Amino acid sequence: MIPTENSRLRGASTIIRTAGCDEVGRGPLAGDVVAAAVILGSSIPEGLNDSKKLTERKRERLFDEIKASALAWSIGRASIEEIDSLNILHASLLAMKRAVESLSPVPEHVLVDGNKLPNWEFSAEAIVGGDGSIPCISAASILAKVTRDREMISLDEEYPGYGLAKHKGYPTAQHLDALARLGVSPIHRRSFGPVARLI
Repeated sequence: MIPTENSRLRGASTIIRTAGCDEVGRGPLAGDVVAAAVILGSSIPEGLNDSKKLTERKRERLFDEIKASALAWSIGRASIEEIDSLNILHASLLAMKRAVESLSPVPEHVLVDGNKLPNWEFSAEAIVGGDGSIPCISAASILAKVTRDREMISLDEEYPGYGLAKHKGYPTAQHLDALARLGVSPIHRRSFGPVARLI
């Protein structure tokens, strides 16, 4: 049985605090990779789902509801420099580890979206597609995506011309064209092919 929220599994008086964890930003050419961890409270927001399947308006609404109702939530990240030195997979796992380790109270079990787990001491399971089927992972997916999207909108003002507010750093035709015209900015991941070829 996979616990999808804080539930009584080992006996009438024993509650397992279960955290969900997910990351966003593995595919973009720019910006940090951002992870979130969430322990849902007794009131679970309606409409939780994979953040990619929700409209921006719904994500923004749920973002506020999750933070207000969760027992605990936290954000972790790995920097552009860490992505370039570790590779994106290990940087993503590091961001998730930081998010979960920042939770208070500490979770007793962690459900992670995907097929790999960070190197940690927590009891944990990796669940492919968990962001669309496990409420606490869906909540983490939403917090991570809204956080990162807002950061990219802010970075668009600092580094205009790349279209970061629109494509959030992903390798769209617009982004690739801007890279060719403007060159590589300090927030671009130099280990990623389209960027590396311009250096």
